[in-house]
Amino acid sequence: MAQLIDGKKISAEIKDELKEKVKELKEKGITVTLAVIQVGNDSASTVYVGNKKKACEYIGIESLAYELPEETTEQELLELVESLNAKEEVNGILVQLPLPKHIDEDKVIRTISPDKDVDGFHPESVGRLSIGQPGFVSCTPAGIIQLLKRSGIAIDGKECVIIGRSNIVGKPMGMLLLRENGTVTICHSHTPDLKAVAKRADILVVAIGKAKFVDASYVKEGATVIDVGMDRDENGKLCGDVDFDSVKEIAGAITPVPGGVGPMTIAMLMNNCVASVLEGNE
Repeated sequence: MAQLIDGKKISAEIKDELKEKVKELKEKGITVTLAVIQVGNDSASTVYVGNKKKACEYIGIESLAYELPEETTEQELLELVESLNAKEEVNGILVQLPLPKHIDEDKVIRTISPDKDVDGFHPESVGRLSIGQPGFVSCTPAGIIQLLKRSGIAIDGKECVIIGRSNIVGKPMGMLLLRENGTVTICHSHTPDLKAVAKRADILVVAIGKAKFVDASYVKEGATVIDVGMDRDENGKLCGDVDFDSVKEIAGAITPVPGGVGPMTIAMLMNNCVASVLEGNE
């Protein structure tokens, strides 16, 4: 039976550590401020934004909320981002995705200053990661590295396989595992014999958005399995990209859904906010 990697517990530890750092900064007269922009009222986005506000409140980060109507123009949004770039007291800017169809997401991401890009999506942030320079890292992959490290799972020298090549998870995940001296293979829909490649993995990260796609036949005995998926099964119940019940019998360690990777994403967003202030104030 696999060791359960508890994302709720680990994210709570990280938030407590950040709370302490923010308290120390406040004693020096320094505040941490995150601006969150939501356009329209997508229900999932509203839940995410609410969770981010709660996390800010718990840690002691000031949060500025901009809830804009669906019909907000691209120009209006870009002007708001530019005005937040110019505000010295704002340390991090987050634009909740997805945006309404009439707004170019890429253009909005590029407008956020790389020094305030706490989501780690700006091309400059991605470039810094790829050449090993300091910068903001996409929150979900950064959270997965923390899950592994804080669960005592070594990455150095391990065979790491990622299923999924998205810009938000798959690609940055590959670069972070490389940075930790893992040997990395990134698979996707054109990978021949996906099962054989996955079965080589000491650490298998699954991020494809297909409910229960990876079953025990994809997993080497004793492997660590990280499930990034957030799907619904045939009964409408929340599940991941991994068939948890079959894989837990063969894996050495596994993340559940919910309660695995999900809570880490917000914890690492908070970590990026605090890091943006700590740089010059340690």
